Order: sequence, then C-alpha cells, then structure tokens
Amino acid sequence: MVDSALVGRCGLYCGACSIYRAYKDDEEYLVRIARESNLKPELIRCNGCSNLSESCWGHNCPILNCLKEKNYTFCHQCSSYDSKECEKYQDLYNEYHERGEDIRYNMNQIKTGHTKEWLKEMDKSWRCPTCSYPISVWENACHHCGGALSSV
Repeated sequence: MVDSALVGRCGLYCGACSIYRAYKDDEEYLVRIARESNLKPELIRCNGCSNLSESCWGHNCPILNCLKEKNYTFCHQCSSYDSKECEKYQDLYNEYHERGEDIRYNMNQIKTGHTKEWLKEMDKSWRCPTCSYPISVWENACHHCGGALSSV
C-alpha cells in the first residue's frame, strides 16, 4: 500500500526522512535524532509532507511557506523551481542529491501523474538490504538492525 502523505511537495520522499522515520519507527531512534538536531524529542514529529499539522516538525519549512505564499501545492507549479533562480530549491536539490535522492526526478514523476508508481519505487529503494525495514536518506547504518547501508 502506498501512502500519499509521503509525497513531498518539493519532490522529497518523506518516507526516507530521518524526522519521519524517527517519529514512526522507535523511541531510541527518535531520541537520537532529537539530540543530533538539538531539538526536544516531542518536537520530532511528522506524518509526511501532505499531512502536516501545526505540531509537525516541517510546519515552518521555507519551501512550504513559499508554496503557501504562491498558492501552490507542489514546486513544479512554479516556473522557477527547476532553475538556478530558486535558491531554496537548488540548495535542497544539492543537499539531497549528494545522499542519493534526486528531487528533480521525483518532482517530474509527481508532475506527470506517476505518483503511485514513484511511491512504490521509493518505498522499495529506501529499505535496508539486510532487514528490509525502511531507512533514512541520512543514515550510513540501518537504525533497526545496524546493517551497513551503501554509500552514495
């Protein structure tokens, strides 16, 4: 089953986000992510970009704020998202591309109506090769089994 709440409005796959994984997976991982992020554990909460509430970590995301200002749902609706004009998007692209997630590819899948297929692809891609549990794009080892994750 695909969870449409995991469709990031910028093209991120929320299922591979460490904040989402920490909130959904286990208390030990949540505490670690909170410590590494200099946040209180109760602030590590997210149900996916499409299900944000005021209590979610991503509620004040600069990209989401930009989308709200422009009355857009996704970055692809903006004429400058895929160019050097949009510094926010370019910075996010660079940051995640280094970790193996291509948000431009992802955004194109969303834009062209291939969201369900893309979500299935992402769910399969962001799993530990050892234990098959979901993993975060930011980890080098699975927080479930400790297995090494391939480096990008």
